[in-house]
Amino acid sequence: MNQNNHVKIEVADPSALGLLGLAIVTLVASANKFGIVSGVSLVIPWAIFLGAFVQLIACLNDIKHGNVFGTTAFGGYAFFWFGMAMSWMIQLGVFGEAMKAAADPKAFGFVFIGYLIFTLYMTVGAIETNKTLLIIFILIDFLFIGLAGTTFGIAPHAMHTLAAVSEFAIAMMSFYGSAANVLNKTFGREFLPLGKPLGIFKK
Repeated sequence: MNQNNHVKIEVADPSALGLLGLAIVTLVASANKFGIVSGVSLVIPWAIFLGAFVQLIACLNDIKHGNVFGTTAFGGYAFFWFGMAMSWMIQLGVFGEAMKAAADPKAFGFVFIGYLIFTLYMTVGAIETNKTLLIIFILIDFLFIGLAGTTFGIAPHAMHTLAAVSEFAIAMMSFYGSAANVLNKTFGREFLPLGKPLGIFKK
C-alpha cells in the first residue's frame, strides 16, 4: 500500500527583519542627507548588509509564504540598495578612475523616477495590507520625488529637504512596524497596532 506523507515546514514571517533592515539603512542615509554624517563611505556597508542583504533574505522567505506583495517589495528595494552601494563605490573610485570619470550623476535621476513609479503601484497594494505599511510607502513616494527633484536640479534645496525628512520618517515608521511584527507575534496578541487595511479594493 502506498502511503503519502506530507511534511509541513513552518517559515517565520520575515516582515520584522525586512523592516528592521529598511529602518537602519534609511536612518543612516538620512543622517547623511541632513549633513550629520559626511560622505557615503560608511553608509555603503549598511546599504549592502541592512538595505540589500537583509531585505533580500526577507524577500526569499516571503516567496515561501506565497506573498507576492512582500516578495516584490523587499526584493525590489534590496536590489535598489545593491545598486546604490555600487554606484557610490564607482563615484569614490573603488573600480578605477576611468569609471569614476565616466559616471554621470543624472543616471540617478532616472533610477529614482523608475523607483517612484514602482513605489506608486506598491502604495496602491499597501492600501490592503495595513496602515503602517501604507504610511511607509507614501513616505517612500515622497523620498523618490525629493531624490529625483534634487538630481535634476528642480528646486534642489526644497527637494533635498523633502528627501531627508521623508527618509528619516521612513526609518521611524519602519522601526515601529518591525517592533509591532515582533511583539504581536511573540505575545500572541495585538501589542502594537499596525492598523487595519482600508478595504477599498478588497471587501
